[in-house]
Amino acid sequence: MRRVVGIREKLPIAETIPLSFQHLTAMFGATILVPLILGINPAICLLMNGIGTLIYSYVTKSGIPAYLGSSFAFISPTLLIIASFGGVSHAQSGFIFFGLFFIVMAFVVKKFGVKWIDIVMPPAVMGAVVAIIGLELAPVAATQSGLAPAATAVGKVVEPYIANPQVITVALFTLAIGVFGSVVFRGFAQVIPILIAVICGYLLAFAMGMVDTTVIANAKWFSIPTFTAPVFDWSAIVIIAPACIVVLAEHISHLIVTGKITESNLLEDPGLYRSLLGDGISNVLSGFTGSTPNTTYGENIGVMAITRVYSVWVIRGAAIIAIILSCVGKIAAAIQSIPGPVMGGITMLLYGIIAVQGIRMFVEQKVDFSVNYNMVLGAVTFVVGVSGASISLGTVQLKGMAFAAIVGVVLSIIFYILGKLGIMNEEYKIRFDEDSSDNNIK
Repeated sequence: MRRVVGIREKLPIAETIPLSFQHLTAMFGATILVPLILGINPAICLLMNGIGTLIYSYVTKSGIPAYLGSSFAFISPTLLIIASFGGVSHAQSGFIFFGLFFIVMAFVVKKFGVKWIDIVMPPAVMGAVVAIIGLELAPVAATQSGLAPAATAVGKVVEPYIANPQVITVALFTLAIGVFGSVVFRGFAQVIPILIAVICGYLLAFAMGMVDTTVIANAKWFSIPTFTAPVFDWSAIVIIAPACIVVLAEHISHLIVTGKITESNLLEDPGLYRSLLGDGISNVLSGFTGSTPNTTYGENIGVMAITRVYSVWVIRGAAIIAIILSCVGKIAAAIQSIPGPVMGGITMLLYGIIAVQGIRMFVEQKVDFSVNYNMVLGAVTFVVGVSGASISLGTVQLKGMAFAAIVGVVLSIIFYILGKLGIMNEEYKIRFDEDSSDNNIK
């Protein structure tokens, strides 16, 4: 029978290092894609992912084996901010708000539990919003892959490629490796098909002369990542805010899954309160330094499920390695030299996966669309998010996922009030009963 390594168990260094590299590899592909899409230096993200993970581990009293990586939920609103303000520094104020939101939610959850989340954003809305994140970004992937004109993109990520056979070849090759690798690879390779696809796509692009190696040659071996100061703007904060609730629900779900894998009640010990607090502090620091928002990573949960090694010391090792790699200038330069077609090919898969995760949420939460209010909530949220509808509130323009989330939240609250007043033509239900233990999660 395979050995199980406990959450607080220490392993010899000779065993810890390769296991830590394994976790780093699992999250590496996804966590560097986010800054590349947003035009942020991946080195600063690796640095803050590592520091953030160590902070999280300390705040949770070494009780939760979780790695914090770059969140995909903020890509769409951040691209909107970049298109509006011309840079990511304005979005950083939204990232800081996200961290503060998690810190506040830590105390709210400790005091009131989590039932209110289903009132504000029930699964019918949550699933639609998550799906919209992927659907809204799909045109960006198509543009980078040379399969659609630049006019269809949500925001300008790289220079558009138009009808270039080389571009399309590299993009489709990268996509094919990711697609077939996801269903064919076994063992640890099954956990990192995205990273393998990016590497293979990069090698093909290099062979076709599409990689600019001068940036790698000119880069220093040792280089401290450059920090970017935030520009505080309420417009950016309003655009970012709706994604915060989505990530909050994702955080709770990841903690529940991790608890099931490790056979521990992590919601109680060390508690959801500490988990949110640690993640929040990490994100405040990331916002001030110019990094992307962090979130717990499903890839690392998958590694633990396969290896049955749950040690936080292994996770801490991965964080330390990430910090070290962030200071190797040539590695950062190599990551930044990944051609647009490679990014386009792999994000065609990733954005689709994000959209499907939203649909999956409907299934897992057993959303009953034969009930009118669920059908209406999902329908309105979807249409507002993908139709291109927008609204301007002063200097703030809301559209896409941000607009859809706000509409969904407002409708959900109205439906809840109507249900309590007995005005609705059906009984209004939420997942948590009044006496549910889930409502008392600390």
